[in-house]
Amino acid sequence: MGKNKKIGLRDVRGLGPNQTIWDSEVHGFGARRRQGQAVAYFLFYRTKEGRQRWFTIGKHGSPWTPDMARDEALRLRINIKDGADPAADKQANRKAATVGDDTISAALDRYKTDLESRGGDPDNVARVRAHLPDTLAKKKVGALVKADLTAWRHDLMAKLQPASVDRTMTALRAALNLAAEDDDRITNRKAWEDGLRAIGGAGESRNVILSDQDVRAVVGAAYRDSEEFGLLVELAAVTGGRSSQLLRLRGEDVQADFTVIIDPDTKTKKRQPRLMMPVSRKGHGKKEITHRPVPISESLAERLRGREGALLLRPDGLTWDNTNLPRRFDGAIKGVKLNPTPSTAKVTIYALRHTSIVRQLLANVPIRVVATLHDTSVAMIERNYSKYIADHADDLTRPTLLETMAEVITLHKGVPEVPG
Repeated sequence: MGKNKKIGLRDVRGLGPNQTIWDSEVHGFGARRRQGQAVAYFLFYRTKEGRQRWFTIGKHGSPWTPDMARDEALRLRINIKDGADPAADKQANRKAATVGDDTISAALDRYKTDLESRGGDPDNVARVRAHLPDTLAKKKVGALVKADLTAWRHDLMAKLQPASVDRTMTALRAALNLAAEDDDRITNRKAWEDGLRAIGGAGESRNVILSDQDVRAVVGAAYRDSEEFGLLVELAAVTGGRSSQLLRLRGEDVQADFTVIIDPDTKTKKRQPRLMMPVSRKGHGKKEITHRPVPISESLAERLRGREGALLLRPDGLTWDNTNLPRRFDGAIKGVKLNPTPSTAKVTIYALRHTSIVRQLLANVPIRVVATLHDTSVAMIERNYSKYIADHADDLTRPTLLETMAEVITLHKGVPEVPG
């Protein structure tokens, strides 16, 4: 971001996704923001042997400030000049911590730190902890056997949908694998490979679809809860975004005055407000595209105009916790009469995403465009919404049908003859 300068609070708060600033006072010291909202202070240096290292000092505000982090970077620089290697020491300390506390709970803590360091979603860990009993959390990773995890898997299956069970188990497997990588003494990977195996058929479609009238009723109920929660639910309904994406929106992601040229000759422009929606954190590795444009109405754009920082906040001014949204949503729509498809299905905030996708398919929006707007793949759309794609295909192809009997002449013996 331009020339080096002394990093201040305004610089840190102004960082956009995947942006880095370098400090002019301490060589190698800087701050960077990945895809989420967190900003981390770091030090880039070379060891005495010439190896390049990146060392994360800490996150802004917890409790680091620019001045505190700069002082720490200067202290590290002095030690590095004397032969220290703080990045290597940090890794060694992590391994030592693994040996000292190798419980599942500690493994989850380390996995959360790992996710945050590479821009992953720490809510993956929160999802596991919400369903992990204390007795299992306190077990040592190296002592786990298949039966321990199979029993927990069965408990999850009794209270969660199969896909939710799989997501929860995937996160725990990742935490246990990380613990095994850090500690050579852990040799029982087969315990969780077998005990936390995926559920067959979990990927089958169970999408809950709402009518436009029901969507409006849900949004109205959310606004009765609070204006802030109503705005969150309205955005979920309008954009079809996942709640994890919506909570990462910032004021600068609102493009209220975005215009397109509709007539190249006259240079006539048309206003088409949009949101730059953060891409999901699903999948592996760093994604080249961090935001995708999603259209919104002019009235919604006006209400979002001029906001700074996190776009969606709770009534108390703090950020929403993704893990508590389902309970809040349940409470908001309690007593609202809805007629979902299927009729026996539970309506969650995710139903607004399913409904958005289906609404666009039935409006003959190309499947590739629907997939892009909802940050998913054509394959996932085809797998989960095949019934609606069939309706979509029928609407598109019916006007092209050839009426083969339109000019058939019936002979006296009742045999049709097509004119030459």
